[in-house]
Amino acid sequence: MPNIVKLKRIIKEIFIKRGLNSNHSKECAEAIINAELVGAHSHGLSRLKMYCKRIDKKLINPKPKIKIKKISNSVSLIDADNSIGFISANLGIKQAIKNAKKSGIGFVGIKNSSHYGLSAFYAEKAVKKNLIAMIFTNAPPAVAPHGASKSLFGTNPICFAAPFGNKAPFILDTSISKINRGKIRLAEKNNQKIPVDVALDMYGKPTTDPKKALNGVQLPIAEFRGSGLAWMVDILSGVITGAHHAGRVKDPFDDFTGPQNVGHLFFVFKPNLFVKNYKKRIKENIRIIKKLPKIKNVKEIFYPGENRFNIYKKNLKKNIQIKKNINKDLEELLA
Repeated sequence: MPNIVKLKRIIKEIFIKRGLNSNHSKECAEAIINAELVGAHSHGLSRLKMYCKRIDKKLINPKPKIKIKKISNSVSLIDADNSIGFISANLGIKQAIKNAKKSGIGFVGIKNSSHYGLSAFYAEKAVKKNLIAMIFTNAPPAVAPHGASKSLFGTNPICFAAPFGNKAPFILDTSISKINRGKIRLAEKNNQKIPVDVALDMYGKPTTDPKKALNGVQLPIAEFRGSGLAWMVDILSGVITGAHHAGRVKDPFDDFTGPQNVGHLFFVFKPNLFVKNYKKRIKENIRIIKKLPKIKNVKEIFYPGENRFNIYKKNLKKNIQIKKNINKDLEELLA
């Protein structure tokens, strides 16, 4: 039998030991294990020690008094009170879904939060309710604005999700950098190199050394376009919510001078606001694209989220592989 249930229980116990209540600890465990199951190991168990360290240093509040301010039937603002990001984001998507079910549109901003793992984890909750979701969150400095030599924007992921009947939902969850920062940290932890052309060292030279990349600059997708998207996300999740922005979000691994104050933005809406035959139209859209002529060595055209869903189903039947250093972290955190 897969070790998923046991791992969730261990993670839950680790968070309870640090003052989180049972429900909040369970939510954290669910999000971390989900990252492992979809193959996003950079956002799973490898980050557990960091979350615990920030709680221990009182930079994440284990017993937050989260406030939800109703602005209209569609719009809400959440003050997360420096909670762990899993909790505030879970509350945020639930509120956005609630608003959307009432008025057709749910628009929720969050401030005073922290890293929340994978955006797709929350987007999936919306598509399960037959809703479309767009999710944004800012992050610590990693990418230089176009024309600048110093990093300021985060890798600032953009997530879009749409329901597709009883099949794998369409979910695009991507950072604006060529590689997400978590993968670089994971490479450093495992003494591995990173791909070429994804980062520069502190002197502006290309590097495959993850440590030099973390101290240097990550490269955005599509040059100035990627930089522009990062800026857009910084405005959406930082400027308009009241969270940190313009390079002020603190690095969760390296900066212990204060809470992160990450901002998140959830935009959820009913897919039939403009047309009544959404289900038929989305099926037609995907069917047409998947039937296009394929380039050499490509057997099938996958839509975003399809591979993720297949990996998840496959991994549900297997044990989650735990590296020695991660197992050591678990033992230390339980002690």
